Amino acid sequence: MRIDPLQPKTQDETYLGFDFGSKKIGVAVGHLLTGIASPVRVLRAVKDNPDWDGISKLIAEWRPAGLVVGISRQIDGSDNTITPRMLKFCRQLDGRYHLPVHQQDETLSTFEAKHMLFEDVNVNAAKLWAVQDQLAAQLILQTWLNDNAK
Repeated sequence: MRIDPLQPKTQDETYLGFDFGSKKIGVAVGHLLTGIASPVRVLRAVKDNPDWDGISKLIAEWRPAGLVVGISRQIDGSDNTITPRMLKFCRQLDGRYHLPVHQQDETLSTFEAKHMLFEDVNVNAAKLWAVQDQLAAQLILQTWLNDNAK
């Protein structure tokens, strides 16, 4: 994909959202101007590492002003077993892409995504596993957009 060098380096109102998991990362895109987030895709881990090539392609395509990562914690606010990996992912995004990385509480986002797909849309279990993470990323980013609307 070629990017026009005369276009701005970022789309000021565009953000990418991530639902981090050790095997899959859901990705969504959203815009502050419209206040709407949409699911984009799921990236599979490569040898237990994020798919950096896939993330780089999405950043080149969307040219976001910033990134939003869902952070999971216990009900009492303490870290759970995956929280340190999520925070490491945030630091890696910052170091690689030099974009603002915003953290958003993702409590129950995957559960809510599963519920919406399974109960409301009657998606079967195989399809649910394939798309739940991008819907969770959409919910994470939508919450962040709602909290940061201009």
